[in-house]
Amino acid sequence: MLEDCKTAQERWGGVHALIDRWLEQRYDMLVTLVDLREFCDTDLTAVSKSRIDAFSEALMDYISAGHFEIYPQLREEAKAFDDREALAVADKLLARVDASTQLVLDFDAEYATPSRCQRYTDRLPEWLEKLGATMTERFALEDQLISRLHAAHAPTDSARHGADWQSVRAD
Repeated sequence: MLEDCKTAQERWGGVHALIDRWLEQRYDMLVTLVDLREFCDTDLTAVSKSRIDAFSEALMDYISAGHFEIYPQLREEAKAFDDREALAVADKLLARVDASTQLVLDFDAEYATPSRCQRYTDRLPEWLEKLGATMTERFALEDQLISRLHAAHAPTDSARHGADWQSVRAD
C-alpha cells in the first residue's frame, strides 16, 4: 500500500503545490496506519488512546483536505477549462469517494473517548484492515480525479520542452 502511494506521488508530484501537500499527507497517514497495525500485531492490549488518536487525526485531516480543499480546487480547474465531461466524471468519482468517508467518521466516533478505546480495543485490527482496504480504493478514485480534472489540463512535458526549445532558438 505504501508503494502504491509513492507511485501516485511520483505520478502527480510537482504538478500543483496543493496536491503535493495532500499526497504527502496521504503518505504520512499511511505510515501512521502501518505503525498502528504493527503495534496491534505486537501487543493489542498495550495500544494507547494517544496512538489511536494520532492515526485518527491523520486520517481525518487527510479526508478533510480532500473534501474541503482538493476536490473543490479540481472542480474549479475543470470549470475554468469548461471541461463538462470532466465535471461529470468528477461527480461520479466523488459519489464513490463519499462512501468511504462515512467509514472514517464511524471509526473516529468508535474510538473518540478513552472508555470507548478500552471497550473496543479488540475490534481495532478489524477496523484497521477495513480502513486499509477502503482507503486503497479511495486513493485509486482520487488519483483518477486528479488525472481527469487536473493532469488533463496541465501542459505536457513535450509542450513545455517545446516552449523551452523555442526560447533557445529565439536567442
